Amino acid sequence: MQAWKDYQEQNKDRFLNELLELLRIPSISAKSENKAHMVACAEAVKQRLLEAGADTVTIYPTAGHPIVYGEKMIDPSKPTVLVYGHYDVQPVDPLNLWHSDPFDPTIKDGKIFARGACDDKGQFYMHVKALETMVKTNSLTTNIKFCIEGEEEVGSPNLGTFVKANKELLKADVVLISDTAMISMENPSIDIGVRGLSYIEVEVTGPNRDLHSGVYGGAVANPITMLAKMIASCHDENNHITIPGFYDDVVEATPEERKLMAAAPYDEKEYSSDLGVEKLWGEKGFTTNERTGIRPTLELNGIWGGYTGEGAKTVLPSKAFAKISARLVPNQSSEKITEKLLNYFKSIAPAGVSIKAFEHHGGEPYMTPVDSKAYKAAAAAIKDTFGKDAIPVRGGGSIPICALFEKELGIKIVFMGFGLDSDNLHSPNEKYDIFNFYKGIETIPYFHKHFAEA
Repeated sequence: MQAWKDYQEQNKDRFLNELLELLRIPSISAKSENKAHMVACAEAVKQRLLEAGADTVTIYPTAGHPIVYGEKMIDPSKPTVLVYGHYDVQPVDPLNLWHSDPFDPTIKDGKIFARGACDDKGQFYMHVKALETMVKTNSLTTNIKFCIEGEEEVGSPNLGTFVKANKELLKADVVLISDTAMISMENPSIDIGVRGLSYIEVEVTGPNRDLHSGVYGGAVANPITMLAKMIASCHDENNHITIPGFYDDVVEATPEERKLMAAAPYDEKEYSSDLGVEKLWGEKGFTTNERTGIRPTLELNGIWGGYTGEGAKTVLPSKAFAKISARLVPNQSSEKITEKLLNYFKSIAPAGVSIKAFEHHGGEPYMTPVDSKAYKAAAAAIKDTFGKDAIPVRGGGSIPICALFEKELGIKIVFMGFGLDSDNLHSPNEKYDIFNFYKGIETIPYFHKHFAEA
């Protein structure tokens, strides 16, 4: 609709500046010292929703960080869309690898560099500006509810309690999420699924104190060495995960689905070059797109122990630690996989060390039915603004709350992400193209139009 384009063009500078203000708030949910910033960010989201035209916006406290709920109800007989997003962001470590201050947004080559630029402030804020566009042009065709939480990056530990206690408040016909990516702006795509997650931490203890590595080396098991051996045992020579029962519940992709994935544009040389690696790595028998979409994985996310400061210190450490995560595919249970991971590390502990292993958080894999009204509305919206059919793909990341929403609210989820895999999510120099930000604001109103018509 021309009215949408005109309004967005007239206000695009303001839209961008508002996002930059939001990105300046260091809303890192994983760090307790950022609690005041989390509250400030929730307040900022509330204010922006009200300014965009929401009738009511409430900040709900939780045992952790607050949830922002807002709504614009125009007609009970019309369909209701529940927009989910999160205002919390990942820690910025290692800070020395950032080219600019992660909380002082920098624009370079048409891209916003800041923590949360794409994940997920830039993406959920598209929906706030899309709401404003439809309200100001008197063209809103659906009821819209917003649930913007502050704990997604730490596993959404309190969202389940909130959803269960507020089913009527959150009642809707579909959940719309922009926290995923497209293949490219030239090849628009829609994620039809996301992987689940199992995240654990392992602590290995050897001697009762740090030791002199010359005096005791060779006589006492080194916890770092033992931990490294245990981690190395998790994959075989074909990069297949060796943990007993890990693949038991995996639903194998059909030949038809693998053929469809193979048709998606992909340049392995460009992919490798972007990452700065000469050769890719992964499970034998599967392509890169399959490894990151339809196959489960096990990754080491962090490992530490001993002396890591400047210079040398010849120490045999008392302890070593690792954070390990598994990405899961349909039919795998995060609870089952977590149990298998914990049991595996406890069972293979070498003599001379003891093991403690515990869960951080997890979430279930999720698939969107491509024959649903919501998916068809999203595909039609992308066709309207990109002039191309969206390619259905499986996302490699995880959004733990998907299964929760479907279970508690009885509704399906559709993903409309406008990020790119190269946006450095969870990494230094996270970015979001300004073009993508505006394209999302342009496209989202069409989703509401098509969903209302359906």
